[in-house]
Amino acid sequence: MTKTVRVPEEPGGADSVPQLRHLVSGRWSAGSGGSLVDTNPARPQEVVATGRLAGSDDLDAAVASARAAFPAWSATPHPARGRILARAGDILDRRSAEWGAELAREEGKTLAEGIGEVRRAAEVCHYHASEGSRAAGEIFASSRAGEQIQVIHRPVGTVAVVTPFNFPIAIPAWKIAPALGYGNTVVWKPASTVPLLAVRLAEALVEAGLPEGVLSLLIADGDIGQQLVAHPGVDAVTFTGSTSVGRRLIETCGRLMRPVQTELGGKNAAAVLADADLDLAVDEVLAGAFRSAGQKCTATSRLIVTDAVADEFLTALVAGAEGLRVGDPLLPDVLMGPVVTTSARDEIQAVVDASTERESVRVLTGARRYTDEMRRTGAFLPPTVVEVTGESVLWREEVFGPVLTVRRARDDQEALELVNDSAFGLSAALFTDNLRAVTSAIEQLEVGVLHINSETAGAEPHVPFGGAKHSGFGPREQGRAAREFFTTSKTVYLRGSGTRL
Repeated sequence: MTKTVRVPEEPGGADSVPQLRHLVSGRWSAGSGGSLVDTNPARPQEVVATGRLAGSDDLDAAVASARAAFPAWSATPHPARGRILARAGDILDRRSAEWGAELAREEGKTLAEGIGEVRRAAEVCHYHASEGSRAAGEIFASSRAGEQIQVIHRPVGTVAVVTPFNFPIAIPAWKIAPALGYGNTVVWKPASTVPLLAVRLAEALVEAGLPEGVLSLLIADGDIGQQLVAHPGVDAVTFTGSTSVGRRLIETCGRLMRPVQTELGGKNAAAVLADADLDLAVDEVLAGAFRSAGQKCTATSRLIVTDAVADEFLTALVAGAEGLRVGDPLLPDVLMGPVVTTSARDEIQAVVDASTERESVRVLTGARRYTDEMRRTGAFLPPTVVEVTGESVLWREEVFGPVLTVRRARDDQEALELVNDSAFGLSAALFTDNLRAVTSAIEQLEVGVLHINSETAGAEPHVPFGGAKHSGFGPREQGRAAREFFTTSKTVYLRGSGTRL
């Protein structure tokens, strides 16, 4: 899904669009690698930004500067580090309308979603800015007289941060903010499909007063990402992306005995039980499945409906999906924009085409390319709902697009069993007012995040986030859980030298 191509001479010359930059050793640089054109997936001929990729020399310099900056940064008092994060959050809030529009043009989210994502990044920065005022460790009693036991937390060192395209500023913020707040230095490689918002987050942190070398930004291809993960100067790795890439990264870090935190794929299910508020459930399932064109790790991609309400619910759901306006994400009444690239569009469509040829898959709506000029040439796909009665790739594998796969359940218990019928376990939603069903879901469902009567997508910055099974490996992200990855604990047995047993 790369946008790496030769920089065109047209339109408008190099000065007509933002120039992409890397942050290395405290200085902005053009990069030493190949050319990169960042385009608008709604209008692939429209250039959003241009620049050059980072090269191996840039990577070595970034890691060296991060290691050199670590002693001073880790010794900086936590509240002082927090003040920089707070100022960065203020900058993000102030620029949210402008940068949110850039996000919509670069990644394809609607304008409202783009602005909301920039504001979420600001919220994350403000949350971790306040961590310096919270407890920094614990004190325990000792079995020996005159002694206390302290458990303190120290930063791990230089952290490699590798982030995906689908939340180009929020996901980086919820990794980078805690990493910096706890005293680590960071070398960050974002997805090359969304480089402009990466530059904007780095600009906010630099403007906020981040010292030289504490953060490096490298806009690069996958080869540089692999080199970063395996670099001898890196102490820990945090990654969000596909399960297939994550497995290779986990293997590399295991071989190097390097701490790793991963948030991987999802095939998230919503279960609508017989007593559910169907109007609420329709609205929430539509939002979970089709906001951000389904390009969320927590998107609703599977739906289980109890037989007693299935026909009524699916009729309303299909009508709602067909009523969603799909188009230019900058228009205020558009509810779903394009996927991130035309190549992603084609890959998703190919999976849908191959799957719907099977007798066990019935198309309820969508599944066919648009024919009008704008949506045909852009990276647009229709909201698609299919029903399956047997095995299907659409039920098992993450498609990462606006495709929702439905199965019917005989009763509530079978509905819960079908939620668990997946190798993934990131998020799930249950629609019911039955306390017994809620209690069963809390006990039985193999997921890291469970929503009752709300969509599968959504995460608050002050609580843990992560998945079970093949959806994640390593410590949770966000909230106080972030401390478990971005610090190491040290147990100190403290007794005065004059104390005698």
